[in-house]
Amino acid sequence: MAKEELMEFEGVVTEVLPEGRFRVTLEGGHEVLAYTGGRMKRNKIRTLAGDRVTIEMSPYDADKGRVVFRHKTEGAPGGGGGGGRRPVRRR
Repeated sequence: MAKEELMEFEGVVTEVLPEGRFRVTLEGGHEVLAYTGGRMKRNKIRTLAGDRVTIEMSPYDADKGRVVFRHKTEGAPGGGGGGGRRPVRRR
């Protein structure tokens, strides 16, 4: 039996809840309770209120989802990604 096809939506995190959960408002105004996906946990990607995210949802439950991607924002501190290395201090 084939795996169910998941639906993907984009939305904005409106509230950060305990235990890696978020309240996300989708583009159509629908609110969803979402949790952090496994790859985001493994790579320690932090999500804050106001971030644009992509949500995966099952076709059977339209009230819950999984955050699978955090979109980069313009003018983000630190240049929007790039290794996380500290500058070399010369003596």
